[in-house]
Amino acid sequence: MQEDQKKLIKSLIIPSLFLFVMWFVKLSEFLFDVRFSFLGITPLDVRGLIGIIASPFLHGDWNHLMANSIPMLVLGGALYYFYSEIANKVLLLIILLTGLWVWLGARESTHIGASGVVYGLASFHLVSGLIRKEAKLMALSLIVVFLYGGMIWGIFPELFPHKNISWESHLSGMVAGIVLAVFFKDQGIQRKKYSWEMEEMAENEIDEMTDGSKETETPYWNTPDPDKDDLTVVYHFKHKKES
Repeated sequence: MQEDQKKLIKSLIIPSLFLFVMWFVKLSEFLFDVRFSFLGITPLDVRGLIGIIASPFLHGDWNHLMANSIPMLVLGGALYYFYSEIANKVLLLIILLTGLWVWLGARESTHIGASGVVYGLASFHLVSGLIRKEAKLMALSLIVVFLYGGMIWGIFPELFPHKNISWESHLSGMVAGIVLAVFFKDQGIQRKKYSWEMEEMAENEIDEMTDGSKETETPYWNTPDPDKDDLTVVYHFKHKKES
């Protein structure tokens, strides 16, 4: 139990640091009456490239910040708890892929916020759990659907015609999470394989090595000796006479 607590605390370090920067930036804007939104992603503008890294830490208002904070902590913590071996790679690649795709294909505007990263984490957990078929991860997938299933509507711009929502970030993050779930499917925690599955895998490997042929080599003790004539042994059985 103590080990689980240590693992849980450790898994929250990076997501908490992520949140700290998010809140520090917003608090700085509030205290010094400045705006850092110019550091967001401006599509196809060289100056907007910095937004690929900076945009997840920038938010339009306090509501925007609060809406992304809890999902970031929960989904980020789950990433580092269940996928500790690949968590850094997954988080960094979600940020980079989401930001790059927004920079390449989003509408002309300045895109800010961590919602793309949140969508990426949610889709990664959902798809990765289904692909790996491991009990804990599948349970996590169901929890993600239950808690954040409504996020799917955030990728349809026609549902929010009058709101300044970067649906491109949502869609890019979702696709990035799916791609990374497939790419890293063989790394990290895996479903336990049972003995009968291992035997089946071994048989498949043998079939592949023999090109599917079921023929096997004749054991050395059954190999005929070419220097010796074939010997035929005939047995005669005599019936015992009745007395």
